[in-house]
Amino acid sequence: MTIKISIDCMGGDHGPSVTVPAAIAFANREPECELVLVGLEEQIRAELKKYKAQSHSRLSVVHAEEVITMDDSVETALRRKKKSSMRIALELIKEEKVRACVSAGNTGALMAVSRYLLKTIPGVDRPAICTILPNQKDGPTYMLDLGANVDCEPQHLHQFALMGSALVSAMEGKSKPTVGLLNVGEEDIKGNEMVKQTAALLRADHEKGLINFYGNVEGNDIFEGTTDIVVCDGFVGNVTLKASEGLGRLVKSVLTTEFKSSILNMLGALIARSAIKAISRRLNPSRYNGASLLGLRGLVFKSHGSADAYGYEWAIQRAFDAAKYDVLSRITTTIAALMPPPEPIPTRLEGTASPTGPGLNIDSSQIASPQQKTA
Repeated sequence: MTIKISIDCMGGDHGPSVTVPAAIAFANREPECELVLVGLEEQIRAELKKYKAQSHSRLSVVHAEEVITMDDSVETALRRKKKSSMRIALELIKEEKVRACVSAGNTGALMAVSRYLLKTIPGVDRPAICTILPNQKDGPTYMLDLGANVDCEPQHLHQFALMGSALVSAMEGKSKPTVGLLNVGEEDIKGNEMVKQTAALLRADHEKGLINFYGNVEGNDIFEGTTDIVVCDGFVGNVTLKASEGLGRLVKSVLTTEFKSSILNMLGALIARSAIKAISRRLNPSRYNGASLLGLRGLVFKSHGSADAYGYEWAIQRAFDAAKYDVLSRITTTIAALMPPPEPIPTRLEGTASPTGPGLNIDSSQIASPQQKTA
């Protein structure tokens, strides 16, 4: 069965010069995909012509008049640029014309527009950003949240753990992937109140056999592969991710400098060339590009804004795999089965005052709109 994916070609630092060749390369090697290229049509077709792919049978173009820049505010993305490539690419999911969307655009804008158009899965309060990181076991460590929610409550981290478990189960074929809660120590007495309360929720699920909770993990466990999934709030997750990326660039820079520092070192590098290539391949951040926005009623993947064509192609691969393995259905089913049902709203007795009438201090923003109720 053909899987259709929309590509926000204008997103990221490089736009069509990266997104279009990445789409062409992926379409050439994956016969079961069909890609819809969304953006300024003239620029997209110029790139297709450059790579002699104007008539590619599984590449189509949808014109978008506007572009959301990396500096645009969320308000601009939502209210002022309703004909942007990002929004149109996401609307194709809502209209069920594609199975997933990939964008390298403004993260805040992508999250806001995705949440506005697609809404969240029932039982999920907030979407989370999840990506994979390399570990010593030559496998992936899935980590979330990586920046979508800087302020979290225990129930939010609880939901992240459930969504992450469903994702890894589908993508890696593990029925009970291990879940670790990122903390400043392994002991239960350590951490702030949010982490302690989250741990209590996860332990309760573990005792019921609903989730495979390993316990608290520390930062070094991420790259040791101690658990399949590491859960944290978006503030901690984003700092961890950016620090890891910086360390990777530092290691690469130091190795390059030292190998070029003398003839003897250059000779050593020549001898160890195959090993160096293998190391570079395993630690190449491009191979881990493509973060999923979990918790939405649609598959949305975020590529790094500075990704090259090789890295962006990996983001498309992640979206394709998620659609192929029906990740959305798996997460929806997991949340429905494991999350406690919402508390019933008391019915108003005949003759009593309206719940929003005088004398009651209720925030009207907390009352679902008709659109939210039917979504």
